[in-house]
Amino acid sequence: MCHPSNSPETIMSAWPDARVLELFNIEVPIVLGPMAGVAGVELAIAVARGGGLGSLPCAMLNVDQIRQQVEQFRAAVRGPINLNFFCHTPPQPDPERDAKWRAHLAPYYAEFGIDLNAQAPAVNRAPFDEATCALVEELKPEVVNFHFGLPTPELQARVKAAGAKIISAATTVEEGRWLEARGVDAIIAMGNEAGGHRGMFLAKTIESQVGTFALVPQVADAVKVPIIAAGGIGDARGLVAALALGASAGQIGTAYMLSPEAKTSAIHRAALKQATDADTALTNLFTGRPARGIVNRLMREIGPMSPFAPAFPTAGGALAPLRAKTEPTGSGDFINLWSGQAGQLATEDSAEAITRRIAAQALERLT
Repeated sequence: MCHPSNSPETIMSAWPDARVLELFNIEVPIVLGPMAGVAGVELAIAVARGGGLGSLPCAMLNVDQIRQQVEQFRAAVRGPINLNFFCHTPPQPDPERDAKWRAHLAPYYAEFGIDLNAQAPAVNRAPFDEATCALVEELKPEVVNFHFGLPTPELQARVKAAGAKIISAATTVEEGRWLEARGVDAIIAMGNEAGGHRGMFLAKTIESQVGTFALVPQVADAVKVPIIAAGGIGDARGLVAALALGASAGQIGTAYMLSPEAKTSAIHRAALKQATDADTALTNLFTGRPARGIVNRLMREIGPMSPFAPAFPTAGGALAPLRAKTEPTGSGDFINLWSGQAGQLATEDSAEAITRRIAAQALERLT
């Protein structure tokens, strides 16, 4: 990366495509992947201090928590903030499907002496709505990142009027064109290697999901807005490759999960350190939507994708008693261990140092 004394214009001109740098007013073309449950405000601050775009996942936070974390970010760093929201439609109650899922899990309930009819806790992944839109209007984040498509045109227009740049993930060229037609400022081309929930919203099958190397140039050719590549980028080599493929920036998630600022649990950290490139799979067991995570006992024994899993985000409710029983013993058998396929590239350095190192080494390779 350029010396801190250099002007922002000089820093931007060193990169082959400065559109995302200019769009977000950041120093380096790195966006923190908004990993719910793992990426909190401390991680966002650290990445922003490294010159990247700090992202705050909001789907599992209430309005007061979002406001408090944004205030904490603003007090700590001058950079822009990216607020991430889900755009799913909450499912209608389906007691029959829930009962079938419970029956499928019955052997595990019996193994751990848990009442099969115990009340499942409510699942706390909320979609973007009137209340969160009003909060965006109040807090005025520089960037708002939607997952699973976009909210209603009315809500989207209000976000844009509040001054935010709008980005969203595409897992296919069709989704990229759809997003551009609806006015997004940049598109995250999310390859199949990425950890966590697939951003798919028009695509229906995981079998046809596209890898980053194939997806990025095709989306870049299909749209005019800047592309942020995501999936498998864990070091400078991945960022340089993404830029060569037509992206203006890279979104990085798993590579930060071992950093001290990440909220990754001890169980999750241990799994990340042990996992190989071949130890992740797409699974719907934990939430009801496909998401990439490290294969654990539940995924091995009943298969990573199950037709019995209730609709997103309710599948996790029936797993909560199993998690509560086993997690205190140090077991990751029944918890989601989200990870991308390049988890072995993660280091335990600070997120600021990781950001600066990736940027500096990428610039060296580019120049």
